[in-house]
Amino acid sequence: MKQLLSICLLMFLALYVQAQKKPAPIIDIHAHANQANFAGQVPMTICIHNDEFPTSSTGVHWGDTLIAAAKKCKHAIVSELTDDEVMNKTLSIYKKRNIIGVTNGRLLQKWIDAAPDRIIPSLTYRANGTDPSADSVRKLFIQGKYRVFGEIEAQYRGISADDSSLAAYWAMAEELNIPVGIHIGPGPIGAPYLGWEKYRARLHSPLQLEEVLIKHPKLKVYIMHAAWPMIDDLITVLWTHPQVYVDISGIITDLNEKAFYSYLQKIIEPGFGNRVMFGSDSMIWPQLIEEALKTIENASFLSKKQKRDILYNNAARFLDLSKEEIKRHHN
Repeated sequence: MKQLLSICLLMFLALYVQAQKKPAPIIDIHAHANQANFAGQVPMTICIHNDEFPTSSTGVHWGDTLIAAAKKCKHAIVSELTDDEVMNKTLSIYKKRNIIGVTNGRLLQKWIDAAPDRIIPSLTYRANGTDPSADSVRKLFIQGKYRVFGEIEAQYRGISADDSSLAAYWAMAEELNIPVGIHIGPGPIGAPYLGWEKYRARLHSPLQLEEVLIKHPKLKVYIMHAAWPMIDDLITVLWTHPQVYVDISGIITDLNEKAFYSYLQKIIEPGFGNRVMFGSDSMIWPQLIEEALKTIENASFLSKKQKRDILYNNAARFLDLSKEEIKRHHN
């Protein structure tokens, strides 16, 4: 009887220990600490995994068309109502799933105070004339206030990555070994008609980075949204510049699974899977994090190792996380 009780106790302890273990860590390389009214309307509904996008109608404002379409879509997600709800629901998912987020946004410090072990602070560059100078940014990084520079939102202002206005920032990032994330790829569909008049489709191409990379060969840069849909340009850049990584935020939930998987496979199949990083771009929709994770977890063409690389290992390498940080994330 004692032996049976001992066996039962050991089994219980084993199950208890297993229950206390953290899930395998995940790095969300593209997160935002935004106010609930970030998109203007509260709440704001978005459609995900879109099978078809709306088309423009004569005389109808494009924003109204999108809002009307959101009311009819099959996969709708509604934003949170308050700043605290956005933060608390996001951090709750982060804790449950053992996620560490590379995070920027106006409420960044509030999020850091709420969950310092879950947030890697990143500095936004808006390219709208309000950004601090390169020297000021240098001081912020030397002081340890930020660890990542991005996202660089120059595409929204019609500014190419190799524009002279960014030159000093690239030089600073290379010198201080700061990882940089730049938006190259899709913004909101129909962006020039939603207030970003200078947004241009041609700036989806990652080839705009080439002269920057040649001039700053030690620069650590990742292309946000994987430059969708410019797959040929992207593969050419990944081949030519081995230091470049990509994140798959935005497209992982905006596109339907067939379209997203097709694009991801075209990056994976030539051998660039070790430079793909997970990102949710959740903004004010915490549910997007779980939806994005499911898309990777359900990808039958990815091996277990490839999934772990995308969800954690590639970003840990790109960010130069210390052995102590990696150990803490796992334990």
